Amino acid sequence: MVGDVSTPEEGILASRALQVAIRVGLVLLLIAWCFTIIRPFLVPVVWGIVIAVATYNLFAALQRLLGGRAGLAAFAYATIALLVLILPALLLTGTHVDAVRELANGLLGGTLRLPPPPPAIETWPLIGEPLTSFWQLASSNLEAAIREIGPELAVAGRWLLGLVGATALGLIQFVLAIVIAAALLSNAASGGQLAGDIATRLAGARGPTYATLAVQTIRTVARGIIGVALIQSTLAGLGFLAVGQPMAGFLAMLCLVLAILQVGPLPVILPVVVYQFTVLDTTTAALFTAWCVLVSLIDNVLKPILLGRGVDLPMLVIFIGAIGGVMSSGLLGLFIGPVVLALGYTLFMAWLKDARATA
Repeated sequence: MVGDVSTPEEGILASRALQVAIRVGLVLLLIAWCFTIIRPFLVPVVWGIVIAVATYNLFAALQRLLGGRAGLAAFAYATIALLVLILPALLLTGTHVDAVRELANGLLGGTLRLPPPPPAIETWPLIGEPLTSFWQLASSNLEAAIREIGPELAVAGRWLLGLVGATALGLIQFVLAIVIAAALLSNAASGGQLAGDIATRLAGARGPTYATLAVQTIRTVARGIIGVALIQSTLAGLGFLAVGQPMAGFLAMLCLVLAILQVGPLPVILPVVVYQFTVLDTTTAALFTAWCVLVSLIDNVLKPILLGRGVDLPMLVIFIGAIGGVMSSGLLGLFIGPVVLALGYTLFMAWLKDARATA
């Protein structure tokens, strides 16, 4: 019986292959372990990076105003950002949570009651009479209607309570993202150098060009699309609160979603205006209407200012990014999804363009 014969060179190659396999395995294990640890914070970290990139110029101006002290500027930046962004969000979210909780508890307990319809609704053309008839029936026989579709309403109630929890979690993640953004901005120089080194390592000589394109894309989407949507929805929500609109926070959130999707807040604002004309005096309703017209049109002024030169992006990319972001990452994904997908699309198209140029 003749055994296998191996040369010393083959033994050395086998040993080296084993060493490489062990090293690669350990590196992959370390990467997987690090990802598992950071995964709960991944969404706020990404959003913090986006905020930091989009608002760097504002931070730099603040730092110059404070004598170049990065730490003090970061503290002031976080404080101002929380006051400007979180206080309106807390105000709107509070009304949203209270209204949704009351509606959910009413659906689950069968205690929900509807007031009679305002008399003015009956005068509306086409839909006035049938809407008044249906509303009157619901206000007097809602308990029987709830018994008929009780299981479906119970499911809806549980879904609404889950929505309350998701909204609160999204708000906490937003606060964390602002703190992360402030920390990143306080070390902006070293962070920019690190990003450039990574881009060069991944893309070679074209790395800095791709890094610059990435920054432009993030600023374009974050400022010109998400920033404008936040301004529009906040102004709409404050208007809703001023006139006592029921579920003002929820309606403001719908305005935010539609604005990010590039539909605009008008589909939400228009029914609210019609409703307010039935419950407010004419002067107040007219002032509220003027405010809503301003909110609906303000994006035409803000977008050219905030977009700057920017980059060209198909609206379908923004739409898919927003929907997919919500489905994968919850409320904060509504903001992250469009940015990440737009960034991937832009870099991929730039890579294809470079490939065609060198072919």
